[in-house]
Amino acid sequence: MSAVTNLDEARALLREFPVVDGHNDLPWALREKGGYDLDRLDIAGHQHGHLHTDIPRLRAGGVGAQYWSVYVPAEQPDPVAATLEQIDCVRQLLDRYQADLAPALTAADMEAARGEGRIASLMGAEGGHSIANSLGTLRGLYALGVRYMTLTHNSNVDWADSATDTPKANGLTAFGREVVREMNRLGMLVDLSHVAPSTMRDALDTSTAPVVFSHSSARAVCDHPRNIPDDVLERLPANGGVAMVTFVPKFVLQAAVDWTAQADENMRAHGLHHLDTTAEAMKVHRAFEERTPRPIATVPVIADHLDHMREVAGIDHLGIGGDYDGTAFTPDGLSDVSGYPNLLAELLDRGWSKADLAKLTWQNSVRVLGAAEDVARDLRSKQAPSNATIESLDG
Repeated sequence: MSAVTNLDEARALLREFPVVDGHNDLPWALREKGGYDLDRLDIAGHQHGHLHTDIPRLRAGGVGAQYWSVYVPAEQPDPVAATLEQIDCVRQLLDRYQADLAPALTAADMEAARGEGRIASLMGAEGGHSIANSLGTLRGLYALGVRYMTLTHNSNVDWADSATDTPKANGLTAFGREVVREMNRLGMLVDLSHVAPSTMRDALDTSTAPVVFSHSSARAVCDHPRNIPDDVLERLPANGGVAMVTFVPKFVLQAAVDWTAQADENMRAHGLHHLDTTAEAMKVHRAFEERTPRPIATVPVIADHLDHMREVAGIDHLGIGGDYDGTAFTPDGLSDVSGYPNLLAELLDRGWSKADLAKLTWQNSVRVLGAAEDVARDLRSKQAPSNATIESLDG
């Protein structure tokens, strides 16, 4: 089958079963690059050179549902207030672009948006620091529309270990397990991207609802701590969860892992945070790249991760979480949100069926949210909200 034919088939499939993308950092990019000024960064038109994401490219990429990350850095002075500002940004987007973006809270809302030809817009909080050790705040975020929470970001929280920090809790503390149980009761998906393998295992031991990895790839293919070990992938069928492959080069390509360590050190040497994507920071990045060429990830690299994840976890437990506008670099062929057809074309070339791809793009991710809703409905009929505190459970 020719590349052109594959692309035509991929685009046709996406018209029926569009991509549910598990993680996009557009709200934080709008904050950092435009102070939430939607006139200055109007995503109704192409924002090439400024953003990975705009409505024309979402349409070209066949995106039918998007979890908008309401991420704030852990070191933010008031992370709860900043998270509320991020939620407000998403609400402004939904108000401004009603013809294209549909607010969604449930699996049924996602299906309704698909039927209308609009992009279902959900929210995910990235990092347990956003609840400030408060189950009441967790419930507040759910009430405002947040439908998953990543238990940590790049650093530990008081009740859970991150993949990229020094272990402290050795997984989840007693309060951390209570956070997971309360998320189950609410119907908020437990997101295990960014967390340590010990935290992944503790969460799987605790959760009675399916979990997600909103943007993580396979550790057996690329040995980066942000990726998922095989023993965890093997547990997804019993749990019912979904692992959503990410495209971030430094997580998927070993040569890029090594290069990134050098690039991060260069950023710190210039007094900048290694995740900074402001204009000043990107100048420093580009100067480093001129001296030390950056290894380029490609579409086949992402497909290698999906092939492995499928072999270990099964086709019913895979999804896509690109992490656009949350990374400085993207793979060749997946440079922005318009690139999803290229990935599907590669998978078609590898023998994936249309039924397989429908599960990858749409069906698995819609199912997992619906399953979490079912668990929550049952739990709410039996359990009151938890008012436990970190002091009462962890001392």
